[in-house]
Amino acid sequence: MPDAQRRVEPFATQTSAAQLDDLRARLRATRWPDAPEQAGWSLGADVTYLRELIDYWAEEFDWPAQEAALNRLPRFRVRLDGSRIHLIHARAATRALPIILSHGWPDSFWRYIKVIPLLVDPAAHGADPADAFDVVVPDMPGFGYSDPPPGAPIDSIAVAARWARLMDVLGYHRFGAAGGDIGSHVSRYLALDHPDRVVAVHRTDAGVPVFSGERAELTPAERAWFDGAAGWNAAEGAFGAMHRSKPQTAAVGLTDSPAGLAAWIVEKLRSWSDCDGDLERSYTKDEILTNLSIYWFTGTIGSSMRMYHANAAIPVAQLARKVLVPSGFSLFPADLLRPPREWLERTATVVRVTEPVRGGHFAPFEEPELYAQELREFFRPFR
Repeated sequence: MPDAQRRVEPFATQTSAAQLDDLRARLRATRWPDAPEQAGWSLGADVTYLRELIDYWAEEFDWPAQEAALNRLPRFRVRLDGSRIHLIHARAATRALPIILSHGWPDSFWRYIKVIPLLVDPAAHGADPADAFDVVVPDMPGFGYSDPPPGAPIDSIAVAARWARLMDVLGYHRFGAAGGDIGSHVSRYLALDHPDRVVAVHRTDAGVPVFSGERAELTPAERAWFDGAAGWNAAEGAFGAMHRSKPQTAAVGLTDSPAGLAAWIVEKLRSWSDCDGDLERSYTKDEILTNLSIYWFTGTIGSSMRMYHANAAIPVAQLARKVLVPSGFSLFPADLLRPPREWLERTATVVRVTEPVRGGHFAPFEEPELYAQELREFFRPFR
């Protein structure tokens, strides 16, 4: 596809000294709120921990070194529908199954950087070379280094259509799809709207439950899950309500204050990971700050939140469609809303459900070996 290949351009970043100086000045000038004694994380972000993290970000964190490591990945940009999509495109050395991995919030291609080498070259990591993948990891529009959509924010259905076109540009007609969080939603619509192209779809969640029928039609396990989801939303879902309704209000402060950005994201990394309250059991400070620095230097916290607003307008009829493409689910123990098998069977053509022993919402980053093994085993029959 010579014309398509001309649209794929190598990509790398180099943050200027002025940008680094501006970040450090803002970090050092943080105006901290008071906090009740012993509050810890019970009221949201732990100010004591954040002070330590912000000090490290300002004085010790080596972003140029992290940026150089990211630039060693096979990074590209492709122009689609008038805006540029940033992606990792890592090819296996032998014939392999193409797979597109879709991330969620609050992250970017960062979610998959540990798992890419395990999928591209399984033999180098003690696995069967026949399980190799050609891996495509795009940043969602308005996340990471992908441009925000021009005009109104776009929803998961539109992103799925864009990913189908992206795979055309890369020369892949048939491929696997996988994702979690918003990426689960996008992968679902890839399977729904392009069933002739998606060989199978793997997800780490089933999204927020939506059901337009009578409650009595649900099984006891499904009703219990719906009740649990409602309880979780009441206790933990305020961020989502803000993103869906007034994202620009929060975006002003989060785009201006790196400490505010850290508070908004780090609290979710801790709450949603399998770390038993100890954030640095799942992530080093450098890993956390790499994710934060991507958001900071791209200025994409506002555009990433706006996707929630777009997704909230998706009609219920779209949410009720059943995926007919073979579907697999890996339900990691510390993820947010773990659906019962009955709900998965109601909403998808389920061929495999597993419950790995460790991992949370960011499983590809938290437990890359386990996640890679899940994908290898699930997609093996569909090669």
